[in-house]
Amino acid sequence: MDDTIAAISTSSGVGAISIIRISGKNSIEIVNNITNIDLLKKESHTINYGFIYDKEIMIDEVLITIMKAPKTFTKEDVVEINCHGGVAVTNKILEILLENGCRLAEPGEFSKRAFLNGRIDLLEAEGIMDMLNAKNESARRLAMNNINGNLSTKIRNIREKLIQMSANISVNIDYPEYDDVKEVTNDNILAELNEVEIKINELIKESKNGQIIKNGINTVIIGKPNVGKSSLLNLLLDEDKAIVTDIPGTTRDIVEGNINFDGILLNIIDTAGIRETEDIVESIGVKKSLEYIDKGDLIIYLLNNNDELTNEDYEILEKIKNKNHIILINKIDLDNKLDKSKINEEYIEISVKEKIGLEKLKNTIRKMYELEKIENSDYTYLSNVKDINNLKECLNLIKSIKENIENDMPIDIIDIDIKHIWEILGLITGDTYDEEFLDELFSRFCLGK
Repeated sequence: MDDTIAAISTSSGVGAISIIRISGKNSIEIVNNITNIDLLKKESHTINYGFIYDKEIMIDEVLITIMKAPKTFTKEDVVEINCHGGVAVTNKILEILLENGCRLAEPGEFSKRAFLNGRIDLLEAEGIMDMLNAKNESARRLAMNNINGNLSTKIRNIREKLIQMSANISVNIDYPEYDDVKEVTNDNILAELNEVEIKINELIKESKNGQIIKNGINTVIIGKPNVGKSSLLNLLLDEDKAIVTDIPGTTRDIVEGNINFDGILLNIIDTAGIRETEDIVESIGVKKSLEYIDKGDLIIYLLNNNDELTNEDYEILEKIKNKNHIILINKIDLDNKLDKSKINEEYIEISVKEKIGLEKLKNTIRKMYELEKIENSDYTYLSNVKDINNLKECLNLIKSIKENIENDMPIDIIDIDIKHIWEILGLITGDTYDEEFLDELFSRFCLGK
């Protein structure tokens, strides 16, 4: 990280301003060489008015912000050039910087330097990326909590508990003659492990909320042809997203749309009607519909009040019984031919055409995912699958330690597993990491961030 990097930090295209960011030990000197301002004499964290030059040719009128290390995002000297928006002028200034000693930054390299220089940890870095991708207020609040380090504090408190346990074990092994050191017994190890286990279980349980906030709820609408799936999609989205006709088999592929529902994103997927068909294209759509049952977080199964139940209906009811699902009986404005006594679970009667029952559907989703609880929570959740899997691995190790204690394993073997849990938790915050993982993580950031 001895070189100086530069990148455009704003979206390309026409706009009021563009920002070019430079970071590294030579950043102020390099920019000083291409402007009429003597930046070397300017105070840190000041904005300076001037011009950018390419040798003798004036390129643009700019504002240049100087931020000297270590009080910067990367903890290096950072300069930001605010120029007029537009592709030509922005690219020209970047080109001049590269000719004068800067290197084009890789995607996410500014954030990577911030991490490597101790400015942020991995959870805070992931929070930055989540902030950029946030599609609603709840996702923004979740990202902000991670950026502020609230979640990192929880993880580090658990690590502190573990390292204290390990230290006590080491002292007991190496210096048994010390009377003022707390004696380590199986009972107090188990008691402290139980505390750690409770805190990790809480993080895993709460992480479900984090994933809902970050990724939304993948809501799959399924049913036979012509039961009103596409009409329901259009009603929920409040737009004519899907083609609606009285002809069975109109929807042959997946139609998707998103709505912001109580601060949570509902990713709604309308599928092809499920039925036996000889039409090759339609049969591919039916196959996709069945596959989406396994992929969905929430299945909305639509039945037709005007039709009798078929063997296909019973097969689908069996297929979705162990998943989060809601059964809707549509077209209650028509004659009833469906024997509801054969549906051995709760259902909601609706009429998409008359807009009856929609609010009851929404309330059911609210209760199922406890959206009111999420809305009133502190948003200190894990939302990354990798991090959640690491926590689950810690729980497996705790279980193994307890079994080893019951089998009277030597205390130094117990200590190895305790340190392993400590190391795994460090992978979440980035206190322990490998270069390959960092390269993969920060490559997902946009250029200039």
